[in-house]
Amino acid sequence: MTTYAALLRGINVGGSKKVPMAELRTLMEGLGHDGVRTYLQSGQAVFASGQGDEESLAAQLTEAIEERFGFSVDVIVRDHAYLKAIAGACPFPAAELEAKQLHVTFFSAPVDEARFAEIDRAAFLPEEFRIGDRALYLYAPNGLGRSKLAEHLSKPRLNKGVVATTRNWNTVVKLVELTAEGG
Repeated sequence: MTTYAALLRGINVGGSKKVPMAELRTLMEGLGHDGVRTYLQSGQAVFASGQGDEESLAAQLTEAIEERFGFSVDVIVRDHAYLKAIAGACPFPAAELEAKQLHVTFFSAPVDEARFAEIDRAAFLPEEFRIGDRALYLYAPNGLGRSKLAEHLSKPRLNKGVVATTRNWNTVVKLVELTAEGG
């Protein structure tokens, strides 16, 4: 069995795409997953599975959510080893920063620097970003809600062909912990 985190994009925000966490847990258990737990209301679930891989598990969950709730939700699934590696590879001094200042955008597929070449990084300082393994690390000293760089990075043309979903550093660290407990 491998322990995974499922990251659901854009649920329970602003009153749209409501997915009650208790119903999500029941749905995932019905798919045969073990030890299903949710974290917060914003779309994180941890589970163990001996079937499939990250992509097939994400596709299975996406399909099941649409069938159960009547709307499509993008899902990214990542295992404990990946989440631990992402936390360990953070290019910013996470221990010195407030959690609201550091975010990770998870991508469904690899992205490279060329995708973001049009961005004048100096124009957004002191905000910065770095590319990781199917992830983007964002340092936003005034928080995500006030970040001009985050707004620019979320433009559809920069995310074309991939699913992207962002989590703050506290959530990233908690998902590492939760997936370790189950594994």
